[in-house]
Amino acid sequence: MTHPIYAVGDIHGQAEQLRHALDCIRADGGADAPIVFLGDYIDRGPDSKDVIAQLVTGARVNANWIFLKGNHDRMMEWFLHDPPVHDPHLLLGFHWLHDRIGGRETLASYGLTDTDGRRMFELAAEARECVPQEHVDFLNDLVLHHRSGSLFFAHAGIRPGVALDAQDEEDLLWIRDEFHSSSADHGALIVHGHTPVHKAAHYGNRINLDSGAGYGYPLTVAVFEGTDCWTLGADGRRKALKP
Repeated sequence: MTHPIYAVGDIHGQAEQLRHALDCIRADGGADAPIVFLGDYIDRGPDSKDVIAQLVTGARVNANWIFLKGNHDRMMEWFLHDPPVHDPHLLLGFHWLHDRIGGRETLASYGLTDTDGRRMFELAAEARECVPQEHVDFLNDLVLHHRSGSLFFAHAGIRPGVALDAQDEEDLLWIRDEFHSSSADHGALIVHGHTPVHKAAHYGNRINLDSGAGYGYPLTVAVFEGTDCWTLGADGRRKALKP
């Protein structure tokens, strides 16, 4: 018998949607259901602090919850360094607190709203005072990928032609075009987020579960039995995702 495993797409500060997702998973798979969270817990949405608090609390009693690192999560992790570090993969002129990235919303959820015209090192120092150490530890402990049978979970995807156990961190967090355009058999079905799509989609060798929660669209939850996949809602399992 194949045991189900659940996956949650990019949450991006949508705490209420996360609560709903966890309720749906419990209804389908019970309180001990294994869940892989695909990263990008923070930014853009209004409740990043609450999202991390829910996940930290849940992890205390659910040893089979797996938390992947997203590029946004790493941006916050690096911002909290002393001195703060900025991700070089961002476009020139962009940084975690740029209006298009969402770091300001995340800091606001921790009570740090006075960000205009401030020096970055001053804000980072204040942020280190506002963000609980438990949340810092959560960001530091996120993993880059997870393998479960014929499934391989990664935030952004993988670099085609490179063994799954030899993938580079930057690709796992940032890759798009080279991965999306590949029709190659990667040795496992890749389950990822990172690139928003209108709804969860199966492309044959990969499944994208980022349905744009960061922009106010519904968060996607999926359930896998082997490589068979369904989306999950309050009404239970929905039509299977097929290539």
